[in-house]
Amino acid sequence: PFLYFYLMQKSSFTSPPVDQVGVEDRIARVTARSVKTDMKIEGLKMTLSMIDLTTLEGADTEGKVRQLCQKAQHLCDNYSELPNVAAVCVYPSMVGTAKKALGKSGIKVASVATGFPSGQTSLEVKLADTNIALDAGADEIDMVISRGRFLQGDYNFVSDEISTIKEACGKARLKVILETGELGSLDQVRKASDLAIYAGADFIKTSTGKIPKAANLHVACVMLEAIKDYYLNTGKMIAMKPAGGISKSKLALHYLVLVKEVLGDKWLSNEWFRFGASSLANEVLLQYAKTQTGVYQTPDYFSID
Repeated sequence: PFLYFYLMQKSSFTSPPVDQVGVEDRIARVTARSVKTDMKIEGLKMTLSMIDLTTLEGADTEGKVRQLCQKAQHLCDNYSELPNVAAVCVYPSMVGTAKKALGKSGIKVASVATGFPSGQTSLEVKLADTNIALDAGADEIDMVISRGRFLQGDYNFVSDEISTIKEACGKARLKVILETGELGSLDQVRKASDLAIYAGADFIKTSTGKIPKAANLHVACVMLEAIKDYYLNTGKMIAMKPAGGISKSKLALHYLVLVKEVLGDKWLSNEWFRFGASSLANEVLLQYAKTQTGVYQTPDYFSID
């Protein structure tokens, strides 16, 4: 395994360099694969079970959140063998509504916090934002890192913020959003991944979904390698969540292949891998129906997102 240096000196933090050519070659081989027949069916079911069904809009209403929670529990009643999604992800102000609507379904409530999506606010406000979600019953918190402070090399600041929010979370799991599209390079993605993991993240997450550069397989590969190296060094599993721009089942299946190749079967459950998505569920349902009936349904056959 790689030797890590987590040096708590001012603005000092090192991570292994990323072999960009190697990453590109690996992703080219993953995307060249075709997943068919029974493996595709199982992959589609697995994908559904890993989705954090998400609505994060300024126009969100309690009615819209209740409707999303209804969808989460009844993706397609015609196919009783299909699993529910893993979680519903909303703003802190909507956590109580989601918690009540989901009842005893077992579907978790995740909430973005810490000044999502920019993170450009004080730690006091970030803690207040987090506590609002937790007090309303959030099972998981999705926080954003302070990308500006990270990019100027203030790694202690970023690490301390993550650790403080982690402590506030108590039993709730913490997903740390790196916003990889703003970090500039795969080396920076690796450094941010290591920083978040060592600061206490339960999940590392690619993106907010609020900027054009969202999740992709290349950054996911780098983040998964960071998780692998941490596991080899400590024996502790860390979860991963790509988010933003994942709307096709074929791409979701490629993510699952990548997870299996890098981390192995232990990570192929919704405890250790999630998709942050809004439209992916419907697309997976369309593909699943095709495997059962031989024909494609219209997009609104299941629900309108």
